Amino acid sequence: MKKKVLSTILTFTMVVSALTGCGGAASAPAATTDTQSTTTDAAQTAEAPAADAAQTAEAPAAELTGIDAIIAEAETMSMEDLAKKAIEESNGKTFYGVGNSSRGKSALPVFIEYLQTIDPSYTMEFEWQQPKNNKIFEQLTSDSLKSEGTFAMTLIQDGNQIQSKMVDTDILKTFVPKEWAEANGTTADAYEGFLPLQTLNKVFMYNNTGSAQYTNCWDFVYDGSHPLFMGVDSEIVGKNFLMMLTEDKYATWLKEAYDKLDDTKKAYFEPTIQEMQADANDLGLGANGAYALAWIKLWVNNYNEQTDDGPICNTLVDASATDQSGLLVYSKLRSVEESATVSVNNINVAAYQDGYTGIGGYGYCHYLFLTKNSPLPWTACAFIAFMTCTEAGFEPWGKDMGGYSANPNVAKEVEEKFNHSQGGGDEFPAKNDRGYDWWTTTGELVLEDPAYCSEVSFSVGSWIDVLDHYAPGE
Repeated sequence: MKKKVLSTILTFTMVVSALTGCGGAASAPAATTDTQSTTTDAAQTAEAPAADAAQTAEAPAAELTGIDAIIAEAETMSMEDLAKKAIEESNGKTFYGVGNSSRGKSALPVFIEYLQTIDPSYTMEFEWQQPKNNKIFEQLTSDSLKSEGTFAMTLIQDGNQIQSKMVDTDILKTFVPKEWAEANGTTADAYEGFLPLQTLNKVFMYNNTGSAQYTNCWDFVYDGSHPLFMGVDSEIVGKNFLMMLTEDKYATWLKEAYDKLDDTKKAYFEPTIQEMQADANDLGLGANGAYALAWIKLWVNNYNEQTDDGPICNTLVDASATDQSGLLVYSKLRSVEESATVSVNNINVAAYQDGYTGIGGYGYCHYLFLTKNSPLPWTACAFIAFMTCTEAGFEPWGKDMGGYSANPNVAKEVEEKFNHSQGGGDEFPAKNDRGYDWWTTTGELVLEDPAYCSEVSFSVGSWIDVLDHYAPGE
C-alpha cells in the first residue's frame, strides 16, 4: 500500500514539475522567483530587435509603492529615526499584533517606554493575539483580504508554511533593520531570506535514573525506544525537522553516526536502510538519503506523541521515568521545581555527554514580518527593529536559555546579563547552555531552512504523512 501511495505522490510531483518548469515551482522562495522572472525577461529581450533591446535596457526600474516603499525607506533609517516615525504615526492609537509567541505582549510595553524617552507625551494601546492550533495562517490570510488590515505585524514560526502560504502569496513582507544588517555584516539589499528574531532549540534528553545509555542519535530509534515528542500533527516545525534530515548535510551526519554504531545495532538498522534505498532514489535524495529516511521512518513509527513540551519535561525529570527519553524545547528545564523525586539532575542532555555521536536536536526560528496591508507600518518597523537590535527589546525571549538572538551584538549582551552558559552552575550542569555556536557545530543541531522545507514538502512531506504512528498499548 505504501509503495502505491509513494508512486502516486511522485507521479503527481512530476506533473507539477512539468507544468511549472518554465516559471519555477509554485513554492519556490521569493528571491528565486524574482531571479527566474528576470531570466525570462532577459531571454525575451534577447529575441527582440536590437533597438527594442536598447530601449528596454534604458527603461527605469518600477518604483516601489505602498508598504514596499515604506519598508525600503525604513531599511535605510536608524533606530531613533524609525522611532520618531512611529511616534508620529501611532500616538494615541491601538497597535494589533499576532504571533506564535505570547512574549510579543511582554515586549510591547517596553517598546512604548522606549518611545516615551523620545516623546514623553506618547501613548499607544496594544493587543496581542496568539492563535492556537496553527490558526495563525488562516487569521493572517483572512486579514490580508481587507483594504487595510487589523494586524500591523506578526511574529511567526514554521518556515515551510510561511514560505508557501505567506511569502509566495505576498501576504507578509520582510523588513530588515539597518542596525541588524550591519551587525550581521551585510545590508538590507544584500540580505536574502526572512528576518529571524531568534533560533529556538529542541534537544534530545533522557532520564538517567536507570541503566539506559543514549550515546548515538540512532539509539533514540533503536528497538524498544519510544521517545516523548510533540507530534508532527500538533506542531508542524517537528515535521520540518524530519524533512530537513533529508538535506545532504544532515543525511551525511546521520550516515556518520550510523558508521560509529556497534555491529549489533548496525544489523538492526540495516534492513530498514536497504528498504529505504528505493524511496530515496524515487524522491531524488542524495547519496545518504536512505539513512535519513530510515531514521525518519523509525522515529515516526516509535515516538510517543505528547500534546506539549511542558508535560514531556515534567515526565522526564521525575525519578519514576527511568530510562525514558524525549525531544523537547531546551528552555523547559528552567521551570522545573526541585523536590525529593523531581530534579533537573534526573535527566541528561544527550549532546552534552562525553562520546555522544550524531544530531543533538533541531533548531527553528521565530520570524518577524509586516503585513502587506499594515495599518501602522512605521510603528511595526520600529517595533521589529527594537526587538532585533536592542537587548531590552529581545529580553522577553533572551531571559531563557535555548533561545538565541539572530543579532550577534544582542546575543552578546544577553549572555553578559543572564550568563546562560552557567545557568545551572555546578549544581545543575544540564542547564549550562553551551550556546548557538556550539549547538550548530559540535552539537549538530539540525536547522530549519524554509526554502528547502517548501521544496520537499510535497514529496518528502507526503511520504512522512503515510508512515505508521506508534500507538501505546496496542
